[in-house]
Amino acid sequence: MVQDEILDDELDDLEPTASDAAQLYEHFRVVVDKGQEMVRVDKYLFDRIQNASRNRIQKAADAGFVLANGKPVKCSYKVKPLDVITLSMDRPPYENDIVPEDIPLDVAYEDDDVIVVNKPAGLVVHPGHGNWHGTLVNAIAWHLKDNPRYDANDPHVGLVHRIDKDTSGLLVVAKTPEAKTCLGNQFLLKTTRRRYRALVWGNVEQDEGTIVANIGRDPRDRMLMTVLPEGEGRHAVTHYRVLERLGYVTLVECILETGRTHQIRVHMKHIGHTLFNDLRYGGHEILRGTRFAKYKQFVNNCFDICPRQALHAMTLGFKHPVTGEEMDFTTPIPPDMAALIDKWRGYISNRDLE
Repeated sequence: MVQDEILDDELDDLEPTASDAAQLYEHFRVVVDKGQEMVRVDKYLFDRIQNASRNRIQKAADAGFVLANGKPVKCSYKVKPLDVITLSMDRPPYENDIVPEDIPLDVAYEDDDVIVVNKPAGLVVHPGHGNWHGTLVNAIAWHLKDNPRYDANDPHVGLVHRIDKDTSGLLVVAKTPEAKTCLGNQFLLKTTRRRYRALVWGNVEQDEGTIVANIGRDPRDRMLMTVLPEGEGRHAVTHYRVLERLGYVTLVECILETGRTHQIRVHMKHIGHTLFNDLRYGGHEILRGTRFAKYKQFVNNCFDICPRQALHAMTLGFKHPVTGEEMDFTTPIPPDMAALIDKWRGYISNRDLE
């Protein structure tokens, strides 16, 4: 299993685990309408269970988990009016299946194997504690709801990597198991190309550099990641390059060699340049500058313009999992972060703020 970049999602409810389960749990139940024409049960269920592929319904039927009037039936069974059709499994249903939700999706590229999406800041990537709905994964499930090959609850397809809720930018999604395996290996072998734009506190003196520092959970606050001593945490490498110095902040490009949780945020803080307005890591405080009230008001206005960490996944490159073609995508810095950068440009040309 690819570490960190491939997500460990739970298996879909339609994945048969035993053919002779001692106890079955009802996952789906429907009474067929009086006017229903006779149709194969796998097609009938596929039309009604939005987050399931026909192939996985067929596997469930083969394992004896599709029942008509309490008796197991095969895929070829023709449903009749007033039949009671159930899909039962040998374990209780999950409480939080991924369901399709009609959420706007900015698709940068799509073919039969992959989708590249441009995620806006504020959108959670994957359902989890406190965010079971309204995520990018729910949006993708809706976008692909008519694709019989894509099952949002199948861990063998879907997200290959992720970015933080309040980070904007590009992500690649695999439509097939083969695509996910291939892309996952590329992330593992560090052959993908990922470049970020970040506005950080302070004047980054070196024009470019490389940060090599292990990252793991902060033992004092498990909600935070931190740099840990050698032998602890996980190896992490970030390359950076100064793009523009803007007084008390610097616009940098960060290139990920590894993909650890909060890697850029933690690494830049480690070298003394916390991301601007990064609430979790202290960037929402005024970390550089003067004590004048006018400057304080200026920075607070900047916080309002871009009310999240100033980090954007600007470019993404990988080898297409089927054709082998090298593919590279770029998305512009979003309006909130662009306005923030412009405001700091105005500051350095108007020093009377001080």
